Amino acid sequence: MAKIVQCIPNFSEGRDTGVISALVATAQSVPGVSLLDHAPDTSHNRSVFTLVGSPEGIAEAAFQLCKVASEKIDMRGHTGEHPRVGATDVIPFVPIKGCTAQDCVEISKQVAARIWSELKIPIFLYEDSCTSESRRNLASVRKGQFEGMPEKLLLDDWAPDFGERKIHPTAGITAVGARMPLVAFNVNLGTSDISIANAIAKVVRGSSGGFKYCKGIGVMLEDRNVAQVSMNMVNYEGTPIYRVFEVIRAEAQRWGVPIVGSEIIGLTPAKALIDCADYYLRLENFDYDKQVLENHLLG
Repeated sequence: MAKIVQCIPNFSEGRDTGVISALVATAQSVPGVSLLDHAPDTSHNRSVFTLVGSPEGIAEAAFQLCKVASEKIDMRGHTGEHPRVGATDVIPFVPIKGCTAQDCVEISKQVAARIWSELKIPIFLYEDSCTSESRRNLASVRKGQFEGMPEKLLLDDWAPDFGERKIHPTAGITAVGARMPLVAFNVNLGTSDISIANAIAKVVRGSSGGFKYCKGIGVMLEDRNVAQVSMNMVNYEGTPIYRVFEVIRAEAQRWGVPIVGSEIIGLTPAKALIDCADYYLRLENFDYDKQVLENHLLG
Protein backbone atom coordinates (compact mmCIF):
# COMPACT_ATOMS: atom_id res chain seq x y z
CA MET A 1 0.00 0.00 0.00
CA ALA A 2 1.33 3.42 -0.97
CA LYS A 3 2.01 5.71 1.97
CA ILE A 4 0.40 9.15 1.92
CA VAL A 5 1.33 11.93 4.34
CA GLN A 6 -0.28 15.32 4.69
CA CYS A 7 1.70 18.43 5.57
CA ILE A 8 0.13 21.79 6.47
CA PRO A 9 2.94 24.37 6.78
CA ASN A 10 1.95 27.85 8.00
CA PHE A 11 3.92 30.87 6.76
CA SER A 12 4.04 34.34 8.26
CA GLU A 13 2.99 36.10 5.06
CA GLY A 14 -0.54 36.66 3.81
CA ARG A 15 -0.25 39.95 1.94
CA ASP A 16 2.73 39.89 -0.41
CA THR A 17 1.54 38.07 -3.52
CA GLY A 18 5.09 37.71 -4.81
CA VAL A 19 6.19 35.76 -1.74
CA ILE A 20 3.05 33.63 -1.77
CA SER A 21 3.52 32.86 -5.48
CA ALA A 22 7.11 31.79 -4.83
CA LEU A 23 5.93 29.40 -2.11
CA VAL A 24 3.23 27.99 -4.40
CA ALA A 25 5.77 27.43 -7.20
CA THR A 26 8.09 25.65 -4.77
CA ALA A 27 5.34 23.37 -3.48
CA GLN A 28 4.34 22.47 -7.03
CA SER A 29 7.92 21.70 -8.08
CA VAL A 30 8.58 18.72 -5.79
CA PRO A 31 8.00 15.27 -7.37
CA GLY A 32 5.57 13.04 -5.54
CA VAL A 33 3.75 15.94 -3.88
CA SER A 34 0.43 17.63 -4.66
CA LEU A 35 -0.51 21.11 -3.41
CA LEU A 36 -4.19 20.73 -2.56
CA ASP A 37 -4.84 24.20 -1.19
CA HIS A 38 -3.23 27.45 -0.10
CA ALA A 39 -5.12 30.04 1.92
CA PRO A 40 -3.59 33.50 2.47
CA ASP A 41 -5.18 35.72 5.13
CA THR A 42 -4.41 39.44 5.11
CA SER A 43 -5.64 40.17 8.64
CA HIS A 44 -3.64 37.31 10.14
CA ASN A 45 -0.82 38.06 7.66
CA ARG A 46 -0.43 34.33 7.31
CA SER A 47 -0.79 31.61 4.68
CA VAL A 48 -1.75 27.99 5.27
CA PHE A 49 -0.68 25.43 2.67
CA THR A 50 -2.04 21.89 2.42
CA LEU A 51 0.08 19.25 0.67
CA VAL A 52 -0.11 15.47 0.35
CA GLY A 53 2.43 13.03 -1.00
CA SER A 54 4.87 10.26 -0.32
CA PRO A 55 6.88 10.49 2.90
CA GLU A 56 10.05 11.28 0.93
CA GLY A 57 8.34 13.90 -1.24
CA ILE A 58 6.59 15.58 1.67
CA ALA A 59 9.83 15.79 3.65
CA GLU A 60 11.59 17.43 0.69
CA ALA A 61 8.72 19.85 0.05
CA ALA A 62 8.58 20.91 3.71
CA PHE A 63 12.30 21.69 3.72
CA GLN A 64 12.26 23.55 0.40
CA LEU A 65 9.28 25.66 1.47
CA CYS A 66 11.00 26.53 4.74
CA LYS A 67 14.10 27.52 2.77
CA VAL A 68 12.16 29.84 0.45
CA ALA A 69 10.28 31.38 3.38
CA SER A 70 13.57 32.06 5.19
CA GLU A 71 14.89 33.84 2.12
CA LYS A 72 11.82 35.96 1.43
CA ILE A 73 10.17 36.70 4.80
CA ASP A 74 11.81 39.03 7.32
CA MET A 75 10.14 38.63 10.71
CA ARG A 76 11.62 41.87 12.02
CA GLY A 77 8.95 43.78 10.13
CA HIS A 78 6.10 41.29 10.42
CA THR A 79 2.76 42.29 11.92
CA GLY A 80 -0.44 40.28 12.04
CA GLU A 81 -3.26 39.13 14.28
CA HIS A 82 -2.15 35.50 14.61
CA PRO A 83 0.54 34.36 17.09
CA ARG A 84 3.77 33.41 15.27
CA VAL A 85 7.40 32.62 16.00
CA GLY A 86 9.01 32.43 12.58
CA ALA A 87 8.85 32.89 8.82
CA THR A 88 7.74 29.26 8.65
CA ASP A 89 5.74 29.26 11.85
CA VAL A 90 4.75 25.62 12.08
CA ILE A 91 5.15 22.43 10.03
CA PRO A 92 2.78 19.60 11.05
CA PHE A 93 2.84 16.14 9.47
CA VAL A 94 -0.37 14.08 9.47
CA PRO A 95 -0.79 10.37 8.60
CA ILE A 96 -3.39 9.86 5.87
CA LYS A 97 -2.95 6.40 4.31
CA GLY A 98 -0.62 3.47 4.84
CA CYS A 99 1.38 5.17 7.60
CA THR A 100 1.17 5.78 11.31
CA ALA A 101 1.56 8.69 13.67
CA GLN A 102 5.00 7.31 14.56
CA ASP A 103 6.01 7.39 10.89
CA CYS A 104 5.13 11.08 10.88
CA VAL A 105 7.11 11.64 14.08
CA GLU A 106 10.19 10.23 12.33
CA ILE A 107 9.60 12.44 9.29
CA SER A 108 9.23 15.48 11.52
CA LYS A 109 12.54 14.80 13.26
CA GLN A 110 14.36 14.26 9.96
CA VAL A 111 13.03 17.54 8.54
CA ALA A 112 13.75 19.41 11.78
CA ALA A 113 17.36 18.20 11.79
CA ARG A 114 17.84 19.24 8.17
CA ILE A 115 16.32 22.71 8.70
CA TRP A 116 18.76 23.37 11.50
CA SER A 117 21.75 21.82 9.70
CA GLU A 118 21.25 23.66 6.40
CA LEU A 119 19.26 26.79 7.26
CA LYS A 120 20.36 27.41 10.87
CA ILE A 121 16.78 27.93 12.01
CA PRO A 122 16.25 26.48 15.52
CA ILE A 123 13.42 23.99 15.97
CA PHE A 124 10.93 23.13 18.69
CA LEU A 125 9.26 19.73 18.37
CA TYR A 126 5.58 19.72 19.38
CA GLU A 127 2.47 17.51 19.63
CA ASP A 128 3.29 13.80 19.07
CA SER A 129 6.93 14.68 18.32
CA CYS A 130 7.47 16.62 21.56
CA THR A 131 10.42 15.81 23.80
CA SER A 132 8.56 16.94 26.93
CA GLU A 133 4.89 17.43 27.80
CA SER A 134 5.46 21.16 28.25
CA ARG A 135 6.09 21.35 24.49
CA ARG A 136 3.14 19.27 23.30
CA ASN A 137 0.79 22.25 23.11
CA LEU A 138 1.67 24.59 20.23
CA ALA A 139 0.35 27.56 22.20
CA SER A 140 3.00 26.92 24.87
CA VAL A 141 5.71 26.77 22.23
CA ARG A 142 4.52 30.03 20.66
CA LYS A 143 4.22 31.91 23.96
CA GLY A 144 6.35 35.05 23.74
CA GLN A 145 6.10 35.03 19.95
CA PHE A 146 8.95 36.12 17.67
CA GLU A 147 9.72 39.24 19.69
CA GLY A 148 10.07 37.41 22.99
CA MET A 149 11.80 34.29 21.68
CA PRO A 150 15.45 35.43 22.18
CA GLU A 151 14.83 35.66 25.94
CA LYS A 152 12.70 32.51 26.05
CA LEU A 153 15.45 30.39 24.49
CA LEU A 154 17.74 31.28 27.38
CA LEU A 155 15.34 29.88 30.00
CA ASP A 156 16.31 26.54 31.54
CA ASP A 157 13.38 24.60 30.06
CA TRP A 158 13.36 26.15 26.59
CA ALA A 159 16.50 25.14 24.77
CA PRO A 160 15.58 24.27 21.15
CA ASP A 161 15.28 20.58 20.27
CA PHE A 162 17.53 21.33 17.30
CA GLY A 163 19.86 24.30 17.22
CA GLU A 164 21.42 26.91 19.43
CA ARG A 165 19.80 29.14 22.02
CA LYS A 166 19.34 32.02 19.61
CA ILE A 167 16.84 32.68 16.85
CA HIS A 168 17.62 33.04 13.18
CA PRO A 169 17.85 36.85 12.86
CA THR A 170 15.16 37.15 10.16
CA ALA A 171 13.42 33.75 10.04
CA GLY A 172 13.02 33.28 13.81
CA ILE A 173 12.28 29.74 14.93
CA THR A 174 9.99 26.98 13.62
CA ALA A 175 7.77 24.43 15.36
CA VAL A 176 7.77 21.00 13.72
CA GLY A 177 5.69 18.01 14.74
CA ALA A 178 3.30 15.18 13.99
CA ARG A 179 -0.38 15.22 14.84
CA MET A 180 -3.76 13.87 13.84
CA PRO A 181 -6.04 15.88 11.49
CA LEU A 182 -7.51 19.09 12.88
CA VAL A 183 -10.02 21.66 11.67
CA ALA A 184 -9.06 25.34 11.64
CA PHE A 185 -12.45 26.93 12.39
CA ASN A 186 -13.16 30.62 12.95
CA VAL A 187 -16.36 32.39 14.00
CA ASN A 188 -16.87 36.08 13.16
CA LEU A 189 -18.86 38.23 15.56
CA GLY A 190 -20.99 41.27 14.79
CA THR A 191 -18.82 43.54 16.90
CA SER A 192 -15.50 45.33 16.77
CA ASP A 193 -14.93 44.76 20.49
CA ILE A 194 -12.00 42.34 20.72
CA SER A 195 -12.61 41.86 24.45
CA ILE A 196 -15.84 40.01 23.63
CA ALA A 197 -14.02 37.62 21.28
CA ASN A 198 -11.37 37.07 23.96
CA ALA A 199 -14.02 36.33 26.58
CA ILE A 200 -15.81 33.83 24.34
CA ALA A 201 -12.54 32.16 23.33
CA LYS A 202 -11.76 31.68 27.03
CA VAL A 203 -15.11 29.92 27.51
CA VAL A 204 -14.62 27.39 24.69
CA ARG A 205 -10.89 26.57 24.80
CA GLY A 206 -9.79 23.55 26.75
CA SER A 207 -6.89 25.19 28.57
CA SER A 208 -9.27 27.54 30.42
CA GLY A 209 -11.94 24.98 31.25
CA GLY A 210 -13.82 24.73 27.97
CA PHE A 211 -13.81 21.92 25.43
CA LYS A 212 -10.90 19.51 25.73
CA TYR A 213 -10.04 19.45 22.04
CA CYS A 214 -10.55 23.14 21.27
CA LYS A 215 -7.82 25.78 21.15
CA GLY A 216 -9.06 29.32 20.74
CA ILE A 217 -8.07 32.98 20.82
CA GLY A 218 -9.75 36.27 20.00
CA VAL A 219 -8.37 38.19 17.03
CA MET A 220 -9.35 41.37 15.23
CA LEU A 221 -10.03 41.38 11.48
CA GLU A 222 -8.93 44.93 10.81
CA ASP A 223 -10.02 44.96 7.17
CA ARG A 224 -13.61 44.16 8.20
CA ASN A 225 -13.60 45.78 11.66
CA VAL A 226 -14.87 42.48 13.04
CA ALA A 227 -13.78 40.52 16.11
CA GLN A 228 -13.21 36.81 15.57
CA VAL A 229 -12.97 33.69 17.71
CA SER A 230 -10.14 31.80 15.97
CA MET A 231 -9.88 28.10 16.81
CA ASN A 232 -8.09 24.86 16.11
CA MET A 233 -10.29 21.82 16.66
CA VAL A 234 -7.65 19.19 17.29
CA ASN A 235 -10.07 16.25 17.57
CA TYR A 236 -13.32 16.96 15.73
CA GLU A 237 -14.86 13.69 16.94
CA GLY A 238 -14.05 14.28 20.60
CA THR A 239 -15.26 17.90 20.32
CA PRO A 240 -17.58 18.36 17.33
CA ILE A 241 -17.65 21.69 15.50
CA TYR A 242 -21.38 22.16 15.99
CA ARG A 243 -21.09 21.86 19.77
CA VAL A 244 -18.52 24.63 20.00
CA PHE A 245 -20.50 26.76 17.53
CA GLU A 246 -23.63 26.52 19.67
CA VAL A 247 -21.76 27.59 22.82
CA ILE A 248 -20.26 30.53 20.94
CA ARG A 249 -23.73 31.47 19.74
CA ALA A 250 -25.08 31.39 23.31
CA GLU A 251 -22.16 33.39 24.69
CA ALA A 252 -22.46 35.97 21.88
CA GLN A 253 -26.14 36.40 22.70
CA ARG A 254 -25.16 37.05 26.30
CA TRP A 255 -23.01 39.93 25.08
CA GLY A 256 -25.76 41.14 22.77
CA VAL A 257 -23.87 40.48 19.53
CA PRO A 258 -24.74 38.23 16.59
CA ILE A 259 -22.60 35.72 14.70
CA VAL A 260 -22.10 37.16 11.21
CA GLY A 261 -20.30 34.20 9.69
CA SER A 262 -17.81 31.40 10.14
CA GLU A 263 -14.98 29.98 8.07
CA ILE A 264 -12.81 26.91 7.71
CA ILE A 265 -9.17 27.53 6.82
CA GLY A 266 -7.57 25.02 4.51
CA LEU A 267 -8.94 21.52 4.03
CA THR A 268 -11.08 19.58 6.45
CA PRO A 269 -12.11 15.93 6.81
CA ALA A 270 -15.54 15.37 5.25
CA LYS A 271 -16.85 13.70 8.39
CA ALA A 272 -16.35 16.88 10.40
CA LEU A 273 -18.89 18.63 8.16
CA ILE A 274 -21.20 15.62 7.80
CA ASP A 275 -21.44 15.50 11.59
CA CYS A 276 -22.67 19.12 11.52
CA ALA A 277 -25.25 18.28 8.85
CA ASP A 278 -26.39 15.30 10.90
CA TYR A 279 -26.84 17.50 13.97
CA TYR A 280 -28.59 20.47 12.38
CA LEU A 281 -30.78 18.49 9.97
CA ARG A 282 -31.67 15.99 12.70
CA LEU A 283 -31.00 13.12 10.35
CA GLU A 284 -32.42 9.76 11.40
CA ASN A 285 -30.51 6.51 10.88
CA PHE A 286 -27.90 8.22 8.72
CA ASP A 287 -24.93 5.99 7.81
CA TYR A 288 -21.83 7.98 6.93
CA ASP A 289 -20.02 5.05 5.31
CA LYS A 290 -22.93 3.95 3.14
CA GLN A 291 -24.79 7.19 2.32
CA VAL A 292 -22.01 9.60 1.38
CA LEU A 293 -21.55 9.36 -2.40
CA GLU A 294 -17.85 10.26 -2.36
CA ASN A 295 -17.08 7.33 -0.08
CA HIS A 296 -18.15 4.97 -2.86
CA LEU A 297 -16.42 6.90 -5.65
CA LEU A 298 -13.10 7.12 -3.83
CA GLY A 299 -13.24 3.66 -2.36
